[in-house]
Formats: sequence, structure tokens, C-alpha cells
Amino acid sequence: MIEAGDLRSIATFSDLPEEQLEWLAQQAEELRAAPGEIVLREGDPAERMYVLLEGAILGRSERVSDGFSFEARAGEVTGLLPFSRLQKFQGTARAEGNLRAAVFHKSIFPEMLQRMPTLTERLVGRMMDRVREFTKLGEQREKLAALGKLSAGLAHELNNPAAAAKRAAGAIWGVRKELRGAFLRLDQRDLSREQRTYIAECEEAALAVMLNPEAQPLKSIERSDREQQLEEWMEAHGIAEPWKVAPMLVEADFGPAKLAEISKMVGAEALPDVLLRVNYSLLASRMVKEVDQSATRIFELVQAIKQYTYMDQAAEQEIDVHAGLESTLTILGHKLRSKSIEVEREYDAELPKICAFGVELNQVWTNLIVNAIDAMPEGGALHIRTCHDPKNVMVEIQDNGSGIPAEVLPHIFEPFFTTKGVGEGTGLGLDTAMRVVRNHRGDMTVRSSPGATTFRVTLPKAGARSGGRG
Repeated sequence: MIEAGDLRSIATFSDLPEEQLEWLAQQAEELRAAPGEIVLREGDPAERMYVLLEGAILGRSERVSDGFSFEARAGEVTGLLPFSRLQKFQGTARAEGNLRAAVFHKSIFPEMLQRMPTLTERLVGRMMDRVREFTKLGEQREKLAALGKLSAGLAHELNNPAAAAKRAAGAIWGVRKELRGAFLRLDQRDLSREQRTYIAECEEAALAVMLNPEAQPLKSIERSDREQQLEEWMEAHGIAEPWKVAPMLVEADFGPAKLAEISKMVGAEALPDVLLRVNYSLLASRMVKEVDQSATRIFELVQAIKQYTYMDQAAEQEIDVHAGLESTLTILGHKLRSKSIEVEREYDAELPKICAFGVELNQVWTNLIVNAIDAMPEGGALHIRTCHDPKNVMVEIQDNGSGIPAEVLPHIFEPFFTTKGVGEGTGLGLDTAMRVVRNHRGDMTVRSSPGATTFRVTLPKAGARSGGRG
């Protein structure tokens, strides 16, 4: 049984008049629970306020692996509070230690608020504190989840060029050994200066063809036909294992006529070593090129990360919106490629720079683009458009997914609202994005129909609110 003295021991009720506490105690149900016993379950209707007299409750969301946790200890008021819009409990709570609590059904709230106006202010204040705490924790989880996904994507992005560079660098040593052997064998042959010059010229010409950036790659059927022609020619002229050198000779645009010319110039005995020298020179150059391309890709990714995070730069500064969009697309490249999504850009060439918190705007682009990717089928199209008017710059991000249902659209920016499956979203991404945009004195709208969902972000050219952070 709950008595007025029990409630007076709680700070929230300690200075209320005795008659008010007597009335309130009469409305209470006593709850006792043993350690570990479930006090309330996730998804149950939120209909009761709990005043903890002894012990504590610990809870967490059990629907997702990284679900939020909460705690309330003796002396605290928790559960449904007056004026709260909470419909269902967001986690399962268990008793820690021996629990004793006073429980009040929401049906008494109207009379309680009328009898105890002072209590009303305190409970509303407690509710606002809880909302702030809950929102802050939710934002932290959202940011950590986003950081985890971006880190995994970056690891994947960096792994590919790093692995290619390591593979090519390792193979260069074997190619160098074979190339050195070809040089030594040719040095031991009785070749004239003109013949040696001709071999060097053939090698240089082959390298120029293979490294030509404007060269069009051969189709697989054509490549296979050319390799077969070279193999047949070399077999007819007694060259062993012609399949080992044919692919690179085709890369250098060598045909049977060129091989016949080389044979005539250097002699049939020297021909195999000449072809091996050309082959391994081409292979070594290709591997050096692969290392260079891989290192360039790694450098570009690092630059994208620095640009995405605005590393070593002031928080609020003049930023290039297009640069932010491009660094975000680079960071999310693995997600786009995994679903074969084509990115269509329609950038305003005269879009001015704006004063803003670049890192925060990149979080907005990340949320919108990730949501668009998730909404699209394999092989979808992501359209990004920018434009401006005398006062604002606009960014539109459109996907060709199934669209947002009409009944869902009005709630899309509400905190904790999500259309994703259990464990796939926290419902804070768009809420966070909207608050960042509004902190910049901008606005975000959405329109949707099957095959075309467009989020439009409008940002003033004047910049973010001074001193404000989302």
C-alpha cells in the first residue's frame, strides 16, 4: 500500500501539501518486483507513470542489436508523464534489486493536474529534460551508426586500390627477374648496333601504344582472335609457349606482320628473347601503372575524407556546395556501385559559395543520399540538381524508387519515425537533417510519387545562424 509519506520522500513531491499527497497516494497502485523481473515490455501501451520508491529499473530496446538503453533509480519519476505523446514503451525494463514503486494510471492525470498545478510544472519540466536526453542519445547513436557505415565503406574503398598496389608491387620483382634474363641473353648474342637500336625502338613503340591514354580497348572477341593469330604464327616459327607473350603483344598492337619484320631484322634465333624482352617490359610498365593508379585512388579518397570532414579547417566558413556533394558521393561510392546506381548530375555552373558549417551539411547530403540508395532498386538512377536565386541556393536529390506513401509523407521529418524495417533505421536521420538545415536558416521539403521522390534543400546565401549548432 502506498502512503503519503512514501511520496514525500521523493523530491518531486516533497513540499506538496499533505492533503494533496493523501489524495495522490490513494490513486496509486503498489508495484513490487524481484531482481531481473520484467516491469514493462517494449511495445506495451504507455498508460502509467512510475514513481520509484526503492530499487531501480534498467531497460533497453530489444528489437535492434544497438538499441538504446535507459535507467531510473529510487527517487525518480518515469514512464508516461502528463502531456507526453508517448504511445508505446520503447524498451523492456527489468528490476535491478528489489523494486518498489507507486504506479499511476493516466486516467487520473486530468484531476491530478487540476489539484496540483505545482506538480504539473515539475512533471512537464521532467518530461522536457527526458526528451532532450533521449534526443541527444538518439543523435549520438545515429552519428555512431552512420560513422560505422562510412568507416566500413571507406575500408572497402581503400582496400581495393591498396590490394591492387600490393599485388602489382609484389609481381614486379618476378617480372624484373625475367626481364633481366631476357636482356642478358640478348647481350650474349652477336647483334650489331643497328639491330640493338631496332630492338629498343620496338620496345619503346610497344610501350607508347600500351600506355596511350586515348587508345580504345579491344573487344574480347577481337582480342581473342588476335592472340590466336599470334600464337599460331609463333608456333609455326618454333617459339615455345607462345600463349605467355601473345596477350601483351596484342596490347602493343603487334600482329604477324610485325613479328615477321622483327624476325627479319634480328634473326630467328634472337626472336624469342626479343619478344620476351618486349613482353616483360610491357608487363613491368603495366604494373607500375597499376601502382600509380592505386596510389592515386588512395590519395583521392583521403582528399575526399579531408574535404568531407573539413579537416584542419574552421567549423563555419565559405564552402563549395558542389565539392561537398562530390566528396559525399565519393565516400558512398561502394553503396552506389553495390546496387549499380547511376548518378546524374545537373549542377549550376554559377552556383555561389555559401557560409555554412560544412561538416553538418555533408551529414545532410549523406542522410538524403543513403535514404535514396536504400529506396532504389538495383540499377536505379540518382539525380542531383543545384540552382540558385537572388537569396538562396537549392539542392535537389531525387531517386527513382517506389516513392513514399501519401499517408506517410506528413510524418517523414518527425523524430523516431522510420519506414525502414526493424533494426534498419532509428528514425532520426531526416529529423537531424532538417534541424541542421533550419540551423542554417534554410528549409527542406519533399515531394513523392512512384518513380520520383525529391528532397529539396534551400539554404540562404547569407550563411548559418551565428553561434548556432545543430
